[in-house]
Amino acid sequence: MKLRKIFLLVAALLSLNLPVFAEEKASEAPRDPNFPDSSVPGETKAAHDARMDWWRQARFGMFIHWGLYSSLGGYYQNKQVSGYGEWIMFWAKIPLKDYQALSKNFNPVDFSAEKVVTMAKNAGMKYIVITAKHHDGFAMFDSKANDWNIVKGTPYGKDPLKLLAEECRKQGIKLGFYYSQAQDWNHGGVFYNDHGKIKDPKWDKAQDYDTAKYVDETVLPHIAELLTNYGPDVPAVFWWDTPGDLDKGLALKMDALVQKLRPGLIQNNRLYVGVKGDTETPEQYIPGNGFPGRDWETCMTLNDTWGFKTADANWKSTTVLIRNLVDIASKGGNYLLNIGPDGYGAVPYETSVRLAQIGEWMKVNGEAIYGTGPTPFGAEAGEFSPTELDKKGRKVFNSDWAWRATTKPGHLYITLFTWPRDGSISIPAYAQKISKVTMLGNAGLSLTVTQDEKGIKISGLSKDAPNPYATVLDLAY
Repeated sequence: MKLRKIFLLVAALLSLNLPVFAEEKASEAPRDPNFPDSSVPGETKAAHDARMDWWRQARFGMFIHWGLYSSLGGYYQNKQVSGYGEWIMFWAKIPLKDYQALSKNFNPVDFSAEKVVTMAKNAGMKYIVITAKHHDGFAMFDSKANDWNIVKGTPYGKDPLKLLAEECRKQGIKLGFYYSQAQDWNHGGVFYNDHGKIKDPKWDKAQDYDTAKYVDETVLPHIAELLTNYGPDVPAVFWWDTPGDLDKGLALKMDALVQKLRPGLIQNNRLYVGVKGDTETPEQYIPGNGFPGRDWETCMTLNDTWGFKTADANWKSTTVLIRNLVDIASKGGNYLLNIGPDGYGAVPYETSVRLAQIGEWMKVNGEAIYGTGPTPFGAEAGEFSPTELDKKGRKVFNSDWAWRATTKPGHLYITLFTWPRDGSISIPAYAQKISKVTMLGNAGLSLTVTQDEKGIKISGLSKDAPNPYATVLDLAY
């Protein structure tokens, strides 16, 4: 590393009153060859399981995409811009000067950390991950790296991450931070290329910037602030995004800082290309078989966008959202469901209605989700098409939406999406002897079970489904 870069890095960290990490710390630390699927060097499987336990118990979390882009609502110069709302600067090719000027009027006075955390808790969510900095480079937290952040650069003048940290702590919700480390359209990060499809699409001469300088002057100070300014329990997760062609050496410097300041912090697999981290992150889809043997988390929008867009009214129904949650849990994963507050910080009405409805369902049926293991069967989920491929070249998974299974010691939960009109259902054979069958929310209902080497049959169900979304049967053994 050049002497000037070392000086800049040391100066940035000293300004934060943080210990400076030595340059040799940036080398890639050895991973346990018997257990490489971890963000912690040398971690054993037993230690990893203990560290991931709360996350596996949670199963359901809230993603929040909220930033300066939210104030545009998907419109620029009175024209609707296609694509995700948080990508509006990229797709509309907004000049840096014009985009940065938006902060002067960004005043989200309707944002309430209490309301957001309460909404998540009432929905049955156990953790929240919020965009601390997205690809536009605007920091949604107080920072000494530069003044272009929500505290120093807007009329609002408050740190929403601090407000959320305090409220999450009060309500018993875990808080994690999303951070776009490689792609930053305002500070010189590696630009979007989607594995070579779009080559360095800069649209403003002011974007000519040295990436290593950007990492030293912006990313490392930001990471240090996010890992130290919000208490020893926050963040509980660090959610990296779009590594692109980020130089591996720069990425390892980021990892070294995390290992120094917050060893054991849960990290996803998006720090740099090829790193496994702690969790797989399928986006906007549910993998047909999950990721057997790996922790994973499907992140998904409520409508078609992550960041707020006024014109996006394509909301997923509560039925679909609950079905997705159960499907993901049945495959051993977590569901990170996104909300996109508007430029004033308010959560769209359609979002609040759906989360409230999910919460009512979870109050009755949450035990079939929280802390559960995957299905002992598998074929009930559907099958891959032998010929059809999606836009990314993956085999299309044709789902079967009759039922799903989750497990806990002593319990096999069967969640019914399609209600049997003849009053009975049959499932495959199960190794354990079922002693009792009850319906969650209606324990007094008398159900009968017959079981042999061919399978299990449950009888005594009503003609009509007791729940409009999904009904859970608890098979105890």
